[in-house]
Amino acid sequence: MADSAAPPTRSGRRPGPSVTRDRILSAAREQFADKGFDHTTVRSIAAEAGVDSALVHHYFGTKQQLLVAAIALPMDPTSILGSFEAVPVDELGAALARTVIGIWDSPHQPAVVAAVRSALTGGRERLLRSFLLEVALRDVVPRVDSPPGTGELRVALVASQMAGLFLTRHLLGVRALGDLSTDEAARLVAPTLQSYLTGPLD
Repeated sequence: MADSAAPPTRSGRRPGPSVTRDRILSAAREQFADKGFDHTTVRSIAAEAGVDSALVHHYFGTKQQLLVAAIALPMDPTSILGSFEAVPVDELGAALARTVIGIWDSPHQPAVVAAVRSALTGGRERLLRSFLLEVALRDVVPRVDSPPGTGELRVALVASQMAGLFLTRHLLGVRALGDLSTDEAARLVAPTLQSYLTGPLD
């Protein structure tokens, strides 16, 4: 008796845009965390996600925009930080404090806090490190590299100060800091940032 059963057919639909986008983000998070921003390429992310590089650009634009999406920040802070090029070196501390704290205290605050908390609790803290040191503050390094070879340390010290302020003010909810206005917080922090950027390190 002949087998009358029909051959199995593939059911369901191909993964949609949201599934593809999530695959790209997952691959990006892993590679940015493992290799850093500079050593990660759109091509390698696309290969891991099983898509064409053009599709990565279609969904996310540039590699920098993909990193911002991977961290889930509500905006690309580098578009704001880029204005520092016109700020004199001896005023960078005040400019950084006003700009960064201004972003924290803007209407984007809930999304920024959620993104940072998610990164820290989800094991993606290396993504934040890569974004801060390799993207957001990268162009500051050569401007404060005096004596030569100290630029990266100076910027890392600035990042540590700002990260500590964000943690205590917005995640831990330390009242004395949370009660400060944007201008007050920037005024108090700016001298420390400037000292890290241009002051003696010995």
